Amino acid sequence: MNILFTLCGRAGSKGVKGKNARDFLDVPLVWYSMANIFLYMEKYAGNDDIKIVLNTDSEPLMNLVSRVKEVPVTIIHREESLAGDKVPKVAVILDNLNKAEESFAQKFDMVVDLDITSPLRTVQDVKNAIDRKKQRNDVDVVYSVAPSRRNPYFNMVKEENGFFCKAIPSNFTTRQEAPVFYDMNASIYAYSPDALRNKEHSTFFNSGCDAVVMADTGILDIDSEEDYELMQVIAKYLFENNEAFKESFIKANSWK
Repeated sequence: MNILFTLCGRAGSKGVKGKNARDFLDVPLVWYSMANIFLYMEKYAGNDDIKIVLNTDSEPLMNLVSRVKEVPVTIIHREESLAGDKVPKVAVILDNLNKAEESFAQKFDMVVDLDITSPLRTVQDVKNAIDRKKQRNDVDVVYSVAPSRRNPYFNMVKEENGFFCKAIPSNFTTRQEAPVFYDMNASIYAYSPDALRNKEHSTFFNSGCDAVVMADTGILDIDSEEDYELMQVIAKYLFENNEAFKESFIKANSWK
């Protein structure tokens, strides 16, 4: 199977300035995703043909990625039309696919995006998503989720007509009675190339999806300075006490 791994990071960021090119526990943030790819290729790729691209308009991010010789990454310069705040990321992934197929002169059977700002994932998480997508030709994407700590039927509320009420009206008296919900943790996405080409991007995740569950200790995404600081506290604990998370940190740290 031909698999395209994608890394995407634009230069502009309103929440955390230049976050895609920042260090995380003294290691460039993007190297954690690259470590996941390296470990997947080393352990699980088998006969799969793996290619990797970085889509960005950030020169510092390009330089960081190019420093890692063990992980050959082809750089795709992001077009200005795809660099705005409101551009669906699926559109960027499709741009990666089209340009990669032209650059490598081959078709891809799967596109796997690893979000740069979600460093707390294991190589097993990546494998789980790819394996699930290989099993599910009938779905457009397999993405990663974590168990939700709140439930719209039980302990999530909204403001309506001057009052607060349950997000979804119900008579459940315990959370265990309510339907189970998950958080999309913006970490791993394994796409069908056909779906990227043919499905409406703005509603891409409304149907035809499957998911793999990750540990909720890694669900924070870096969208603010507070996230950035808190995530490093969690990461330090995981890297010191959990072998699966430590593996990715050791690999990323080896490139310093």
